[in-house]
Amino acid sequence: MKQYQNHISIDPNIMLGKPVIKGTRIPVELVVRKIGEGALTEDLLDAYPNISKEDIQAALLYAADNLANQVDVFLETGT
Repeated sequence: MKQYQNHISIDPNIMLGKPVIKGTRIPVELVVRKIGEGALTEDLLDAYPNISKEDIQAALLYAADNLANQVDVFLETGT
């Protein structure tokens, strides 16, 4: 079992099926974006008091695993 499975959920009835922090409507994408923009874990914990440090770590692990398993398709352009 992946470490993030207890922290991340996907439900088509919540946020259109986007992965979210379990028990919230906070998308994984938001957590990753905020960290990428320079927010610290403490900033996220202050802004979203209903999530934990483990939730944030799980969101980052989930995103990393999805990128690692992503299949990129490159299209050739005609000239």
